[in-house]
Amino acid sequence: MANSGERSLDDIRLLDDLPAEALRKLEGQCRWREYQPNEKIIDRFSDDRDVFFVVGGAVQILNYSYSGREIAFARIRAGGYFGELAAIDGAPRSATVMALDKSLLAAMEPACFNQLLSEEAMIAKRIIERMARIIRRCDDRIMDLSTLGAVQRVYLELLRLALLDAATSTNWVIWPIPTQATIAGRASTSRETVARAMGQLAGDNVIERKHKTLYIRDRNRLEQLAAVFDPDWGEEKVR
Repeated sequence: MANSGERSLDDIRLLDDLPAEALRKLEGQCRWREYQPNEKIIDRFSDDRDVFFVVGGAVQILNYSYSGREIAFARIRAGGYFGELAAIDGAPRSATVMALDKSLLAAMEPACFNQLLSEEAMIAKRIIERMARIIRRCDDRIMDLSTLGAVQRVYLELLRLALLDAATSTNWVIWPIPTQATIAGRASTSRETVARAMGQLAGDNVIERKHKTLYIRDRNRLEQLAAVFDPDWGEEKVR
């Protein structure tokens, strides 16, 4: 993987299989810029249409509710890209993007990006496949918001983040543990709700935190709590 100071598109997954000569040409057509943590890269409703390749660091795609609460959509790390919607349809930006870490980005003008899509069928196919995945995730999120309470969405987000511990193949773990604000953004709720929900889970031995790792001690129970509202456990107790 290219380091944060190397101005190369070699590790951008969308551009896999392009010959080195073609990549060098694209690099010359990009504008390069470094961003500091928490620096805004693009603003929702702005009318710039560049596509950004994340060469180093990581960025967060987010929006804000009318009350000002931050809603996190996605985190894009080195090797990824964003901004293609505005380049394709010419409409204003649909989300805000902030740098999470010190990041190096390559910005490509929409005319160059659309020419790339017209000339490289495989890249166009990857864009379509990614949009299909986004639509499916949005459908899931709409269903969650329509049918689940805030606490249930926290439970569900913990289940989504948990992975099998490679050392045991039996324990489910989250490492490193995201901040409560990050979980709140992903679950479309408040940090205070996340703190209360996780405190209740810990008190009932469903989860256990050790240093930077969160262990899911009773996954079956957590799945039950995420699936159905239990008036004796959960939302009423942490409201």
